Amino acid sequence: MNIRKWPELIVSYSVMTFTVLVSIFPILWILLSSFKSNKEILNDPFSLPKKIDFQAYMDVFTQYNFLGYFMNSMFIAIASTLIALFIYTMAGYIFGKFNFRGKSFLFILCTITLLIPGYARAQPIFTIIMNLDLYDTKAALILVYASFGMALALFILRLSFIAIPKDLDESALIDGAGFWRIFWNVNMPLAKSGISTAGILMFLNNWNEYFYALILTTSEKNRTLPVALEFFNEAFSYNYTRMFAALMMVILPGIMIYVLVQEQVQQSVASSGVKG
Repeated sequence: MNIRKWPELIVSYSVMTFTVLVSIFPILWILLSSFKSNKEILNDPFSLPKKIDFQAYMDVFTQYNFLGYFMNSMFIAIASTLIALFIYTMAGYIFGKFNFRGKSFLFILCTITLLIPGYARAQPIFTIIMNLDLYDTKAALILVYASFGMALALFILRLSFIAIPKDLDESALIDGAGFWRIFWNVNMPLAKSGISTAGILMFLNNWNEYFYALILTTSEKNRTLPVALEFFNEAFSYNYTRMFAALMMVILPGIMIYVLVQEQVQQSVASSGVKG
């Protein structure tokens, strides 16, 4: 290896190692703390637990309706993600494969929403939900969450469909395939990495969303986990072990989903870098 490249490699690996440690350490600390007693956490926050005790997790699920909030968040996040993914996949396919008047302007109009802060849309969204008589319902959150992530999802999906050679579409068309068959059987399988990436980003955003879940719901039956954690602070009465256990259960689904689709996400990032 060329000795001149050593400083560059050392810097690169140092930055990557630092980034990994900064990303993993908080999660690992929360996990270890969830197995420790309150006394252990207060005396030495960074020590290892003396024993592995799942009592805090059992208490969270049995005493605080955690499972109900968990199921609410899971249902709302999955439903809104699937609805949004279907709509934005179709839109990304149209933007990536077809030419029509006003295409560029319309795409810019959709993606420019990235520049609009979420809080700036609170008043019109609240008014629309009230007029539709959907306040304090899961349907309200599903409808609102489905609109989140539109810009980023369209950008990723459009690039995914652009990367698919048009020769495949033309061959399928010659064989007598129609619009839907070309979309479902030809393009969808080849764009699965981009679809997976857009899906996981939207799911994580919907799973962790707090602000709109707070202002659009009031009843406990429609409460999501991020909002419930606010009430857990009072309910736990400074029981840090249970708080860390609850936090770990909020973090875990996102980690598990990413592990399942990480290969597709990496492929999407690589192909976007080459084609974009």
